[in-house]
Amino acid sequence: MNLTRWEPFEAMDAMFSRFPGFFGFTRPRLETGEYFDWSPAVDISETGEEYLIRAALPAVNKEDVEVTFENGVLTLSGARLQKEEQKDEKFHKVENYYGNFSRSFALPDVIDADSIRAESRDGVLTIHVPKAQAEVRKLTTIKVQ
Repeated sequence: MNLTRWEPFEAMDAMFSRFPGFFGFTRPRLETGEYFDWSPAVDISETGEEYLIRAALPAVNKEDVEVTFENGVLTLSGARLQKEEQKDEKFHKVENYYGNFSRSFALPDVIDADSIRAESRDGVLTIHVPKAQAEVRKLTTIKVQ
């Protein structure tokens, strides 16, 4: 089991950035100029062959999600659209977040970028990031002159 040091200010910063509108701050913008309203929770793990990024995206159609990789950064973005309210239905409380979302992750250099793939199942988007084959390095002796 690995221990992780808890940094309270880092946790607060993460909370403010995940739900910016809730705390009265201006909403961050995507590169396209659009605002994003929330960020999906993610789990990141590693096996011997790949890194796995699992994002919780219930009620998000796979057609509304975009995964891109550029300059070492993997970006997951899209939108969760709110269904139209039924005329005979009155909401008393809504705890789900709707609107645009975006998350970005810096990936290590030792990945096979051409083989990254994503799949959506049961409200979870799983992104598979294969590790690149490590070069076998031979010991080289350098003669000192």
